[in-house]
Order: sequence, then C-alpha cells, then structure tokens
Amino acid sequence: MGRARSKSDLPTKICPVCQRPFTWRKKWQDCWDEVKYCSERCRRRRSEITGTRD
Repeated sequence: MGRARSKSDLPTKICPVCQRPFTWRKKWQDCWDEVKYCSERCRRRRSEITGTRD
C-alpha cells in the first residue's frame, strides 16, 4: 500500500467561472481530465459568464 499524498502535492485546476483554484478529489479520480468546474454552482453559472451553452 502506497503512502498518501499531502494536500500540497495534489493536482489543481483553475475554475473558468469563479477563477479560483480547486484541488483533485477522490470522487474525480476517474474523470479528472474532464472536470472543468469547481462546483455544481459554477457549472450551472457557466452560461451566464460565457453567454453560450456547452
């Protein structure tokens, strides 16, 4: 069994809606490459910010 990573070693991304950094979560381990938004709230607000629908 491997050692757990410290929080500072986890990958991060910047949310395109709120411009805040967010960190990898275990529930995203299978889809981290597809994760774009830090929260459901930001995912819902994406069209308000960009003016387009994804």
